[in-house]
Amino acid sequence: MSKKIKVAVFGASGYAGEELLRILLRHPNAEITAITSRKSAGEPVSSVFPRYTGSGLTFVAPETEKIAESCDAAILALPHGLAAEFALPLLKAGVKVFDISADFRLKSLSKYLEYYKTEHPAPELLKTAVYGLPERYREQIKNADLVACPGCYPTSSILPTAPLLAAGLVSTKNIIICSSSGITGAGRKVDLPYIFPECNENFRAYGVVGHRHTPEIEQEMAFAAGVDEIAINFVPHLAPINRGINSTILMEAMPGCTLEKIAAVYEEAYGNEQFVRVLAPKQTSNTKYVFMTNCCEIGFNIDPRTNRVIITSCIDNLTKGAAGQAVQCMNIRFGLDEAAGLI
Repeated sequence: MSKKIKVAVFGASGYAGEELLRILLRHPNAEITAITSRKSAGEPVSSVFPRYTGSGLTFVAPETEKIAESCDAAILALPHGLAAEFALPLLKAGVKVFDISADFRLKSLSKYLEYYKTEHPAPELLKTAVYGLPERYREQIKNADLVACPGCYPTSSILPTAPLLAAGLVSTKNIIICSSSGITGAGRKVDLPYIFPECNENFRAYGVVGHRHTPEIEQEMAFAAGVDEIAINFVPHLAPINRGINSTILMEAMPGCTLEKIAAVYEEAYGNEQFVRVLAPKQTSNTKYVFMTNCCEIGFNIDPRTNRVIITSCIDNLTKGAAGQAVQCMNIRFGLDEAAGLI
């Protein structure tokens, strides 16, 4: 396809917005037609991100109807609860929407209320929203008007576990996920727990009960396993790095589960996937090797003493965990090379 896709980025002044600009400015088939920021409207992008001096981009107010007239796709890098406000008019205007927030990821209204402490802002859109994990929902994404891009923690958790659950190699019970994220996962804001003296040389768990990404992970695990519900322990940590996620996942091995069978399942699931890299048995993944890439790196082992499959999974939280995945979904939806702008 030679025609360029006209793209608007809503919430472009955050970390995910910055990453979207990095990817889209080098994308051979995309043209950025608008970048929004309420706070920085009217200012050149270089006032917030000096690296983009010379790009000619200027922040504008999020005037949805006006912006919709000049774009084919809109990527929403906005807080949950706010994205739906923009998604509705954009969809009515015929714009394809790729939402990085959590507004359309959960299929259950009750789960949304439980974990986000508010009624869903646009429940009528949940039935049409497609979960934007290309390696599992590529065919649905091809025809979707609204794509709900997964969270960063869920991406690092679902990609390595879904194939094993679907194959019945691991139990749906007693699943433990311990994930560590770089500071950018908290967003671009000034808040005491995230300033340098609090984070530097410090490694801490948080949200150990009831983290908002828990139901999203459970939902997709249950879909993969073909069961109604799965309950997990999800324990996130804040790591003293700028970007990256490392998830260590413990799952009970079912009878007959071997390293060879795990490797075969992963090969079938991801052997032809350019953004999932499965390591040889007994190796562990590293955030260093996925830094600023759209790749998920997966390592696996079995502890025969405890009968547990031990998985390590690493992604860049701003790329495969946010901006890169949104662009990957956009490429699929518009029939472009799936890797355009991402390699």
